[in-house]
Amino acid sequence: MAPLLAKPNPDAWRAQTGPQLEAIKKAWVPELLFGGAAGGGKTAYLLGDFAQDVPTPGGSGWHGIIFRRTYPQLEEVIKQSLEVYPKWFDPEQRGLVKWLVGERTWKWHNGATLKMRYAENETDWMEYQGHQYGWIGYDELTTWPTPTTYLRMKARLRSANPLVKYKRIRATANPGGPGHQWVSSYFGIDRYPKGGVLLKPTDDSGMDRMFIASRVQDNRILLAADPGYIGRLKSLGSPELVRAWLEGDWTVVQGAYFPEFSAVKHVVRPFEIPHTWNRMRCMDWGSAAPFAVYWIAISDGQPVGEDARIYPKGAMIVYREWYGASGPNVGLKMTAEEVGEGIMERQSKYEEINDSVIDPAAWAQNGGPSIAERMARATDYKAVFRRGDNKRLPGWDMVRERLRGGPEGPMLYVFTNCTELIRTIPSLQHDPTKAEDVDTDGEDHGPDALRYGCMSRPWVRDPPKPVLPAGAGYKLDDLWDK
Repeated sequence: MAPLLAKPNPDAWRAQTGPQLEAIKKAWVPELLFGGAAGGGKTAYLLGDFAQDVPTPGGSGWHGIIFRRTYPQLEEVIKQSLEVYPKWFDPEQRGLVKWLVGERTWKWHNGATLKMRYAENETDWMEYQGHQYGWIGYDELTTWPTPTTYLRMKARLRSANPLVKYKRIRATANPGGPGHQWVSSYFGIDRYPKGGVLLKPTDDSGMDRMFIASRVQDNRILLAADPGYIGRLKSLGSPELVRAWLEGDWTVVQGAYFPEFSAVKHVVRPFEIPHTWNRMRCMDWGSAAPFAVYWIAISDGQPVGEDARIYPKGAMIVYREWYGASGPNVGLKMTAEEVGEGIMERQSKYEEINDSVIDPAAWAQNGGPSIAERMARATDYKAVFRRGDNKRLPGWDMVRERLRGGPEGPMLYVFTNCTELIRTIPSLQHDPTKAEDVDTDGEDHGPDALRYGCMSRPWVRDPPKPVLPAGAGYKLDDLWDK
């Protein structure tokens, strides 16, 4: 981050290289959530993000406000601001920024101001009717159980100063807390847990938003000053809490059916699937309820991608998704013919699919052709599925075993573009009357399709053997296919 004035203090805070600096540079994004692990430098990020606009041409009209849920929580933010802001200047320049104790407000020499406030009740936002802020911040957003305060305060994000370039909302958060679900959904973390994806607005605000993930390992200043911090996090007791606060894993859900699922371990960025890998499809049919189709490749244990990563031999890589939903747990009511044609439209004509499985219920005949037959006929028998093994408990056990994997790593991975599977696997709960099974009232369509795939006995295609060039220097035994 650039110095605020010409004479910076060498001890001043600067954004650390990595996610913190990346978030600071995203001033052009209207709404941004920075967070994940405990100790990721989140509060300092908020203070720095606001202050970077103070010395700009619009600095005289740069006014902001930071919220915490309660006053005791706010005191910690105030304490950190008292450590950060004065150090940005040489001692003789400190008069250029003042802390007004009674007003709980920072005021700069050019008129820029930053208020420190708390909003404990759902109606506290009403105290700010008529206010104007170019910058609004929330520290630990998941402590608010509902988005009411956050959404209502968006109407206060405005400035009459034409030189204020980037009006924005900034927030930080750890996984967990009463607001975990709405924050995860609003910023798309349930679909893009690794962050960095610009989401288009789902309301009339016209404001794009983004999540940038942080880890405690990114806060090198903290770890240098307190090397025992990670060890204390590991001693929290609850494995779910350790994953949430140490790894910044938002997929952790208390009481989840698959606590093994981890965005850190199982979600990977797309890479080019080798044409030599075996590929398959698996599907769960739905009309009033969503349908789910997944394309899966089976690793042969050879290095792939730019980083030459090796996935265990036999590991399943879910690389494409088609989730037919118009809303939460609501289907598209498409015909079997339309779904079959849509499946083939999403595949390359050069893509070789070696197996396809679907819920056997799609083969049921009730006075006419089955769903599976109609999909096949509509596509000249290209979208053909065989009956999958839909035994529930053995199927879920197979999914769990693949998630756990072995010494070489998990045996199941999901591309980041398969957003609905990433969202629904960690949200599955135990059936209240049959604890060994999944609660079928939940949104289980994607995991059901995955279960059929895991039960299909996917086979591994051996990697191609290198072709030795014919010529001098080779014996017949060298060229013989052993």
